[in-house]
Amino acid sequence: MGVDPGLTRCGVGVVDGVVGRTPTLVEAGVIRTPSDADLALRLLAIEAGLEEWIGRHRPDVVAVERVFSQHNTMTVIGTAQAAGVALLVAARHRLPVRQHTPSEVKAAITGSGRADKAQIGAMVTRVLRLAEAPKPADAADAVALAVCQLWRGAGQARLAAAVEAERRQQHGSRQQHRRGA
Repeated sequence: MGVDPGLTRCGVGVVDGVVGRTPTLVEAGVIRTPSDADLALRLLAIEAGLEEWIGRHRPDVVAVERVFSQHNTMTVIGTAQAAGVALLVAARHRLPVRQHTPSEVKAAITGSGRADKAQIGAMVTRVLRLAEAPKPADAADAVALAVCQLWRGAGQARLAAAVEAERRQQHGSRQQHRRGA
C-alpha cells in the first residue's frame, strides 16, 4: 500500500504483485479533509481513513513518501504530520514501513527522477495496464509509491537476506575456527 501524505488530499493506493510480473491495481483514492477544519480533527480523519484502507486490504507493507523541504514551510509541516499519522497507523498494525523520496519514486516509475505528475500518471497507467490514470494525481502518486515499493522493496529484501546469510556464515566459520583451535 502506498501513501502520498497530505492534509487536504492524502493519496492511497494498493497494488498486488511480485517482481517479474505485471502488478495489478487493487484500489486507488484519496482521504479528504476540509482545509478550514481544525488540524487535530483533520489528522484524526486521516487516521480513520488509513485504518479503513488497511482493514479492507491487509497490505504486507506500507510505503510512505518521505517528506522533503519545499518552499512553503506550512505545506511541509502539514505533509509531515500526515506522514506521521501514516507511520503510526502502519506501526499499530505491525506492518513494515518503507519510505521513498519523490525522486526515487519518479525514477522507479518513469526512469527519470525529474518526472512531472503527468508523466507519473502516464507511466502508472502503462505499467498497470489501465484505461486511464487514477484520479486525482494524489491517488496516482500513491499507486506509484506502491509500485516503487513492490519493485525496489523486493530487491532490497533480497539484498538484506543475502547480507544476513553472509553474516551468519562468517559468524559460523568463526565459531568453528574457535572450537578447532
